[in-house]
Amino acid sequence: MLSVAPTEIERPDASEAPVEVPEPDVPWVTVVHNDPVNLMSYVTYVFQSYFGYPKDKAHRLMMDVHHKGRAIVSSGSREEMERDVQAMHGYGLWATLQQDR
Repeated sequence: MLSVAPTEIERPDASEAPVEVPEPDVPWVTVVHNDPVNLMSYVTYVFQSYFGYPKDKAHRLMMDVHHKGRAIVSSGSREEMERDVQAMHGYGLWATLQQDR
């Protein structure tokens, strides 16, 4: 007859186990894209009104949108950036969010 006896299982020592290092939370960004509809002065106004940016910074970001086709206008958690993208849509601007790498 066959005997069914328990066998010993070799378990790794906890001190030898690799330590999992959590990845840092990569921030998200709101990107505003160029469009043929909105005036440059309006885009500057939106950046000043919604984000509270000084006129010079708002103007620089608007010029990036105009010349480079896009500008990162804010960064933070995904939830914050979803809110900012939604707000930009409310102002009639084309905006997206993405992870900042």
